[in-house]
Amino acid sequence: MAILKNLKSLFVIEEAELAKGKPAVPAGKTAPAPPTPSGSTSTKTTTTGKVTPKFIDILLGAMEKANLDGFDYLEYKKSLQSLQKMNMAEATAFQSAFAMAQTMGATPELLVKTAQHYLDVLQDEETKFGAALANQQQNRIGSKREEQLQMQQAIKDKEAQIQQLQAEIVQHQEKLSKLDGEISEAMSTIENTKVDFFASYQSLVGQIQADVEKMKQYLK
Repeated sequence: MAILKNLKSLFVIEEAELAKGKPAVPAGKTAPAPPTPSGSTSTKTTTTGKVTPKFIDILLGAMEKANLDGFDYLEYKKSLQSLQKMNMAEATAFQSAFAMAQTMGATPELLVKTAQHYLDVLQDEETKFGAALANQQQNRIGSKREEQLQMQQAIKDKEAQIQQLQAEIVQHQEKLSKLDGEISEAMSTIENTKVDFFASYQSLVGQIQADVEKMKQYLK
């Protein structure tokens, strides 16, 4: 933990700065684009991130594990930082720190080489982060997108079924209207037949009854 705190102090990453969420890249510099997960089709504009304790600890932890033996870039960085706190000119600070580093056997090539070593360590962390991010996207977003597509297809299928049912309802309504007409016509025909039958019936019955009454009257 003490080593990790020392690394934080080397890169001027204090708790107050983390709390403020300061930009991860000094003014005038351009940050590398964040890794895009494989298969991602997002077109959203990349927003500016902020320095967070979580990721700083992860990255510095990786550098700590990969710390080289002997005097290297990190030790040079520590000396340089001490000089910079004295408000020394930048060029003078770099040169003075190197003068002290030379007594430890350091060379410009060694310092650049070891600094590149830590850049490679951070690059490896970025690669691993990109892979983990892609995995998270697949697990947490990919499956939901598949479900989303399934739901969209289900909606289309239901809409098609609704259209089919609406068409069938129109057909049934037309058939119902036709049946109403056929029923009315049939009822009218039956009613006419009924009244015609009873008219004919009453006519014959009346005639016969009249004949019966006359036979009773005249045939004695």
